[in-house]
Amino acid sequence: MSFAPSSKRSSPSNLAHILLFALALLITFFIFHGDYLFASTVSADVSLTSTTTDMTSITTVKPEFRLFIGVITMPELYTRRHLLRTLFSLQTYDKSVAEIDIRFIFCNLTNEEQRVFVAMEIVLHDDIIILDCKENMNEGKTYKFLSELAKWYGDEQYDFVMKTDDDSYIILEELIQSVRDKPRFDMYYGIKIPCDKEDYFPYQPFMEGMGYVLSWDLIEWVATSDLPRNDHNGPEDMWTGMWFNLAGKAKNRFDMSPRIYDYKGAAETNCFRHDFIPDSILVHRLKHDFEWVNTLNYFNVTSGLKPSKFYSKL
Repeated sequence: MSFAPSSKRSSPSNLAHILLFALALLITFFIFHGDYLFASTVSADVSLTSTTTDMTSITTVKPEFRLFIGVITMPELYTRRHLLRTLFSLQTYDKSVAEIDIRFIFCNLTNEEQRVFVAMEIVLHDDIIILDCKENMNEGKTYKFLSELAKWYGDEQYDFVMKTDDDSYIILEELIQSVRDKPRFDMYYGIKIPCDKEDYFPYQPFMEGMGYVLSWDLIEWVATSDLPRNDHNGPEDMWTGMWFNLAGKAKNRFDMSPRIYDYKGAAETNCFRHDFIPDSILVHRLKHDFEWVNTLNYFNVTSGLKPSKFYSKL
């Protein structure tokens, strides 16, 4: 059996009837369902707007304070900077409490190797500040760093600045929780020296250079005062304390001993060097890889590692 196409064509009256019927169906549909379509469209728009608004409010929450951390180092210590970047990036902390910016600080580059390798770091990480000075420890490098900050970051509205060393391991969450309740003015935080009964340091007391925090107004004072400008060659931490002592500054002082301390190893225990403690803020004097390994093992830094067939005997 075959079906051949009809040779008859629809008349104009039949087409008109079909079009009128289709129009009637369309009108009937909108009478009974138009409100639903309109409501659905509005509901979708409101939902999208609400979601967008919520996301905007999340991303614009202002933290309780802003902290700038300057890590004093040297140009050729590429491997140490890589380690520190890794350790900082592995840590989590409450970003509603603090916004933290970390920069590595050193003096002028002196050879082609440094110019090429450091340039690659800057391109990749953009976290390096090169001071206009000759590399040194106690001949004004820290003063140069502190005194330039107000000029570089005066519009950034930092509340605190931390100076630390590249042989220090900082536990960021412990740091921010210990700083959050401190005053934003005339504040000097660290481990106080002398920390025992022996006052064998001149110009004491001061906060040990392994890691101390200053409120921003003290940074502005260092940048403008003649006292540090005219006398900054000496042990950097001792001299920083001396400036504040002579000027009657930094009246709000907070001694964070024993939570900030030197790595003990085989050395004798004293008031600034002891065994690890769980609520540590900073461990200093990690000069060798095995000291870093012992420290990181204690704080379970690799505990988040997931098992995998790709890690043979790890």
